[in-house]
Amino acid sequence: MPRRISEPVIEWCIRLSGFAVVIFVFLIFLFLLRDSLSLFRDYPIRDVLLGKEWLPISDPPKFGVLPLLIGSVLVTFWATVICVPLGVGAAMFIAEVAPKPLKHVLKSLVEILASIPSVVLGFLGIIWLGPFLRNTFHLSTGMTGLTGSLLLAFMALPTIISISEDALAGVPRAYREAAYGLGATRWQTLWRVILPSASSGIVAAVMLGIGRVVGETMVVLMVTGNAPVMPKSILQPLRTLTATIAGEMGETVGGSEHYFALFAVGLVLFGITFTINFVADLFLRRARK
Repeated sequence: MPRRISEPVIEWCIRLSGFAVVIFVFLIFLFLLRDSLSLFRDYPIRDVLLGKEWLPISDPPKFGVLPLLIGSVLVTFWATVICVPLGVGAAMFIAEVAPKPLKHVLKSLVEILASIPSVVLGFLGIIWLGPFLRNTFHLSTGMTGLTGSLLLAFMALPTIISISEDALAGVPRAYREAAYGLGATRWQTLWRVILPSASSGIVAAVMLGIGRVVGETMVVLMVTGNAPVMPKSILQPLRTLTATIAGEMGETVGGSEHYFALFAVGLVLFGITFTINFVADLFLRRARK
C-alpha cells in the first residue's frame, strides 16, 4: 500500500477506535439505566439511594443501597490511607534514591505485583490475614472491612507506584540542578522541588489507584464478611457494591425487582468509577502540559 494512502487509513482507524470506545461506554450506561428505570417505576429512587436496609427477599423487599455504599466508601477510604503514603514513598525511592541496578529490580517487582490474581490475594486473606486480624484485635471473625482494605491497598500499590514514578522521572533535570546550585540538600530538592512539580501526575496515580480499589470484586467478596448492614466500624463485617452484584446476580430471577435492583447498584457503581477516572484524566492532562 502506498505511503500516501496508508497514512490516512491508519489515522481513520485510530479515530474509529477512539469513537468506538466512547460509544461502548455510552451503551453500557444506557443498558444500566434502562434496567434501573424498571425498578424506579415501582420503587422510589430516593428509597434506593437513601434506604438503610438491603433485604431483597423479604416481604416487602427493601432495596436500600446506603449500607452497600457506605461499606464501599469505608473499605476504599482505609485502603487509600494505607496505599497512598506507601505508594508515593516507594515511587520517590525508586525514582530519586535507589541506584540504577536496584531501580530496575524494583520496577520489575512492581510489575510482578500487578500480575497477581485477585482471587489468590483473597485466598491469602481467608487463610492467613483474616485469622491474624481476628487474634490481634480479639474479634469474632477475621472477615471484616479492614481485611478487605489491607488487600485492596496491596492491589492498588503497583498502579500508584508506576504512575508516580513516571511523574517524578519526568521532572526536568534543570529543576534538580537549580536546587542543588542554590545549596539545597537531596531531601530538600526531592520534597520541595521535585514532588510539587510532579504533583499532578501523583494525584492522577492516586485517583487511578482509588478507581482500582472501588471496582475490585473478588477480594471484597471473599474477605469482607458480606453483611448488608449499616457498618459502624471498619472492624466489622460489611458488604460493598461490587460484592453485592457478584454474589446475588446468579441467584435472582430475570425480570424481577431484585434483578433490576442489582442493575441500579451497577449504575451507582458506574457513576462513581466514571467520576474517579474522569478526575484522574484531568490531572493526567494537566501533568502532560
